[in-house]
Formats: sequence, C-alpha cells, structure tokens
Amino acid sequence: MSQINRRTFIKAVAAASSASVLTIPNAHAGKTKGKVVVVGGGYGGATAAKYLRMMDGGIDVTLIEANPTYTSCPLSNEVISGERDIKTLEVGYHGLKKHGVNVVHDEVTGIDTAKKMVHTKGGKAFAYDALILSPGVDYNYGAIEGLTEQLAETTLPHAWKAGAQTLLLKKQLEAMPDGGKFIIAVPPGPFRCPPGPYERAAQVANYLIHHGKTKSKVVILDANDSFSKKGLFEQAWAMQYPGMIEWVPGAQDGKVVKVDAASKTAFTSFGEHKADVLNIIPPHGAGGIAKATGLTNPKGWCSVDMLTMESTVQKGIYVVGDSCVHGDLPEFGAPKSAHSASTQAKVAAGAIVAKLNGLPAPEPFFVNTCYSITAPGWGFSMVHVYKVIDGKLKYVKEAGGVSPVKMESEAQLKLQRKLEAEYAVGWLKNIMADSFT
Repeated sequence: MSQINRRTFIKAVAAASSASVLTIPNAHAGKTKGKVVVVGGGYGGATAAKYLRMMDGGIDVTLIEANPTYTSCPLSNEVISGERDIKTLEVGYHGLKKHGVNVVHDEVTGIDTAKKMVHTKGGKAFAYDALILSPGVDYNYGAIEGLTEQLAETTLPHAWKAGAQTLLLKKQLEAMPDGGKFIIAVPPGPFRCPPGPYERAAQVANYLIHHGKTKSKVVILDANDSFSKKGLFEQAWAMQYPGMIEWVPGAQDGKVVKVDAASKTAFTSFGEHKADVLNIIPPHGAGGIAKATGLTNPKGWCSVDMLTMESTVQKGIYVVGDSCVHGDLPEFGAPKSAHSASTQAKVAAGAIVAKLNGLPAPEPFFVNTCYSITAPGWGFSMVHVYKVIDGKLKYVKEAGGVSPVKMESEAQLKLQRKLEAEYAVGWLKNIMADSFT
C-alpha cells in the first residue's frame, strides 16, 4: 500500500513541523491513496492542504474557501493606524495550486458525516476519506444587547476579521475629533488574537499622536481581569502614550453588556461610556459549519485529540485553528493565533498521511509565537511550546519565553524592541510563505 517507510515519514513530519521551506520527496506510487477535503483557507486550512501534498503527493487534496483572497489578521492593526497598507496582508491561492491542491472557491453549506460528503452553495459535492475543518470563529452578537451583525458591517465594525471592516474602522478613527474617545470592548476569553485589542489600543494612540489629536483618549473596556504580555503593554503605553490609554478590567466593571449604536454608547452593569468611535468585539465561538456538523461542546468550541487534531465527537474529521480547544493551557485556553493554527495543521496533516499509509501518527509538538507592535520600531513577543502529556496539551515552561520588561539600560531596551519589531515583519513574511506558497 505504501511507498513511504516509517523512518522516512517521521523525518518528513519532523522537518515539516519546524521548517518554513522544505522539500519532501514525492511519495505517491501513481495511485491515489485517499481523498482529503479541507474547509477554510486561512493559516490553518492553507497550511494543512499544502503540507498534505508535500508529505505525500499520492493524496488527493481539495481546499474549499469562499474568498479568492485571504487577508492576514496578524499585523492588521497597523492598517488602522496607517502604518501598513492592507494589500501587504493579502495573498491568493496560486501557490497551493502549484503544489497540486484543487482549490475551490465556494461556500460549504453542509457536511454529511455518514456518507463522508461535503456540500457547497454552488451545488457541488466532494467525497472525503478524511476531512480537515479550519472554519475560524463565529461571533455571538446576541451576547451583547443591541449589537447585530448588520451593525458590525456598517456602524460598529469589530474588525476582527481583516478586510473591509478594518478599513471602515480606519476611516472612523481618521474622522475622530481631537479630544474624542475611542472605546474598545474586549469579550471574555478565549478569543482570536491577533488582531489583539491591547495592540490595537496602542496603534490607535499612535495614529492620534501623529495626527495632532493629543487630547483624545483610548479606553479598553475588558471583560477579563488580565491579558497576555500585560507588563509589556503597560510599559509601552506609559512610555509612548502617557495618560492616553485607560484599561478597565472586568473586576472594575469593564464588561460591556449593551450598546446603543445611535449614540455610540457602551453600557456595563453599573455604568455607561459614550464614544466617538465604538469598537465592540463580540464573544467568539467555533465557526458555524463546525457547530452545524455537531462538533462543538456546550461552550461552543470543538474538542480534539491533541495527538492527531481529530475531533473527539466525530472520527475522520480533524479541526485546526481558532475553532478548537484542548488541554490545560494558561489563562484563556488554547492560543487562537496564526502560528498555532499553522502548527496544528501540520500535526493534522502528519496524522492523516500516517493513517493513509498504515503508519502510527508521529508524536506532536505545538508552538505558538505571537508578536505585538505598539509603535514604529517597538515590538515584543512571546513564544510558547506545548507537548501532549497523558492526552492533554501541557505548556513546556523551559522551552518558551516572553520579551523582558526590563534590561540593563534604556539603550538596550530600545534596541531590543526595535529588533523585535523587525522580527515581527520577518515572521509575517515567513508564515505567509509557509502557508500559501
């Protein structure tokens, strides 16, 4: 059945898990070993489709994605501040086609798990031996009184999916008067990040400072009591935008429960906050197709076996990216980032290739890298490594780290932040190339 031996396969998967660019020998024997359908063409889905073909050219891979162009969420906050053109975040799917992926631009309307068929709005049906779902997140607008999807598309953009809403929020910021207030409402975790709300606050302040609107304020109304890289953000806010950014945690009545779009007012349990620009980020849940297929748990997320990324509810379906949850991770659960999605996609691809070749799945490791840029030349990051222990994902403290808050001198600190801002741009270019070309 297989033209790949166990040693060769494990080497290929190990390389694929860490390298940005690699060449794996074409292993197909002129006969299709199986059909894999990938739903969703973000970092998770694109990476999965590409690496399936790279690991084993004998597997027939179809990627179904509604949009012909993908816009990266990482670094999209820089579009709002004017530091970046949104076109630098856009990429198509021609690279995947070169790897032999059948790219179909259509919307998935249903999945028949009994017959192993995926149905689309365009009337097509795709059979699969294994299915990878990477549908991203859906937004629970009903969790905040007065908020609707229509408002998000028109007057209250959340801009949590990079694209048209990002540009709309940018226009609202540009029209904000000096002395105005920009309010960001952060939902309870877990939520997709990036884009990050705390980085967004800094990028908004960056725009205000550089356009003479120094009397303006940025207020973060947060349903949570803490957040990742808190010390680093607070340091950056104090150094770059003193007195301009205010963070209100959930314990201090920071959770927004109601909005009035007409007056641009956000209501908490005990107060109200009127804005000139109101950026309401709704609570998140797994993508709609995952929920419709019956893959979500009571909290609205997809539980998976971390050894393979296979759904714990439905065999033969693998969930990667923002929709899945797993293990005992710090704070808000599984990191919902581009890097996490990419790593999970490679684990799923490796497990599927192993299964179709009659081999055991290799031992997975997971990496999450997250950069934040708060001003030109000022960046910092965190890198977390996870491994599976007793079926659960555990954080390996010794293997990762966070940028230092303090250094021996101010000059060293500035140099470190400048380098990390450059690294962030390099990271983006690398992960986009790794996923889409």
